[in-house]
Amino acid sequence: MQRKAGLAEALDLMKDLRQRCDWDAAQTHESLRPYLIEEAYEVDDAIRSGDDQQLKAELGDLLLQVLFHSVVAEERGAFDFGDVAEGFLAKMKSRHPHLYEGGERQSWEGMKAKRRESIADGLPADLPALHRAFRLQDRAAGVGFDWPDAEGPAAKVEEELAEVRAEARRHAAPPGTGVPDARLEEELGDLLFSVVNLARKLGVHPSLALDKANLKFASRFEAIEQLAKSRGIDVRSAGLEVLDGLWEEVKGGTA
Repeated sequence: MQRKAGLAEALDLMKDLRQRCDWDAAQTHESLRPYLIEEAYEVDDAIRSGDDQQLKAELGDLLLQVLFHSVVAEERGAFDFGDVAEGFLAKMKSRHPHLYEGGERQSWEGMKAKRRESIADGLPADLPALHRAFRLQDRAAGVGFDWPDAEGPAAKVEEELAEVRAEARRHAAPPGTGVPDARLEEELGDLLFSVVNLARKLGVHPSLALDKANLKFASRFEAIEQLAKSRGIDVRSAGLEVLDGLWEEVKGGTA
């Protein structure tokens, strides 16, 4: 059975490309930034699709980015891939002291909190807002600032929803302006933050839940468009009552 290639061969290839390919040789950490983000999203798409071959290929593309940055850093004399691997090993062992250091099981967020000066330390500036809210709440929970169960967050969602309704009655944006009242925007933010907290306490990541809801809505509305087309209905002028009827047909699987 032929031996499969490993990290050593992949790293050697990356170094060779830096020497012999003009495009690879010209890249810097800064120029590679967009590709890293793109590859991460492509891995996410592959996971969503459930296609193992696609996932394998996309993980390879993501690995390319790790190797690329490591080689660029090595050329600068900053660090090399071995340093990256050592850092990974040290972090994983310290994260599991009960497995590798003879210590007791500890909360990872609790351990990290001892080394942070503030709750936002280390969170990327461009982290999507929904995930950022989840991580902030997770970090707060790591130092004991958390509800004991999901009842508290559920009640908070109801409280915030009531405040949104009250504010909407007072300060609804004029139709077509697209400019929300600042106070209403704040209350809606509080509501969304509370929903994220409820999801976290129920063991559901809000980003994944919303992603699935987006896919479900898109699929159903595409079905509405197809159904309307088959019946000679123009969805742009059909009106809410007609569209709602089509929605119920699609939702009930009767179409």
